[in-house]
Amino acid sequence: MAATISHDLAWTVTKGHSATLVKRANGVQFSRDPLNLRNVYSRKNEGQIANKAIGVISSENGGVTLVVKKADKHHQPATSTQTTTFGASKGSRKLYSAIVNSTTKRNYRPDLRKDAVARASAIRKAGKPVKASPAQKLRGKKAQKAAEASA
Repeated sequence: MAATISHDLAWTVTKGHSATLVKRANGVQFSRDPLNLRNVYSRKNEGQIANKAIGVISSENGGVTLVVKKADKHHQPATSTQTTTFGASKGSRKLYSAIVNSTTKRNYRPDLRKDAVARASAIRKAGKPVKASPAQKLRGKKAQKAAEASA
């Protein structure tokens, strides 16, 4: 049976060379962790290190999946996450309220609620097809006469 270590010790050990770390030339560090809503590689935002974390990822068919890390299972990585999938047919407001309610009832960090809703909104928007813009209407008599003369 493995002994559990503190979150600060785990962060100190994995700080410079985590699998989720993305380094850029200008010194900015990003994270690919699905439980990191801000994608900033820091102790505060890294979901692998925290005992409570929230993640919002896209699922098939335009849906959204909410990934929640359970606080009482943080030392068991295989069973520590719980996923809830919301289909594309669920309304946007119901989706956002479900995300807020599920994080509020579990006493997760309140500053991540807005980020979770923003991530869900961006995933929803990316899944929708882009509408073609309508043709420009001709304004004024001179423009209409010029169009008739050229046609």
